[in-house]
Amino acid sequence: MYELKIITQFAAAHRLENFYGKCEALHGHNWKVEVFLAGERLDKAGLLMDFGQIKARTNALLEEIDHKYLNELEAFREQNPSSENLARYLFERLAAALNHEGVRVCRVNVWESDSSCASYYGD
Repeated sequence: MYELKIITQFAAAHRLENFYGKCEALHGHNWKVEVFLAGERLDKAGLLMDFGQIKARTNALLEEIDHKYLNELEAFREQNPSSENLARYLFERLAAALNHEGVRVCRVNVWESDSSCASYYGD
């Protein structure tokens, strides 16, 4: 099994509802995002997938949420934009864009600080 990982980042603000603590107030993070893809076979060039393609799709998605107030986005109108929900959202969107025969997004990590990370795994 092969695994690829890219790392990128974005900045955004959010607040957590139904939460009692500092995070219920509006605040922001410089989020770090790690995207993992896995597969068993390499293509004719010896690649699982081109890193440039993964980065381009990921950065295009992050452009939609970069420097935004996450609570106002359609994806988070019915749920908190927690790190956990953000990891699932990014996973689902990236899987739809990148998965193809033999290659799949297998995990997305979302770091809201140097010491706090949430992960979402595929089935």
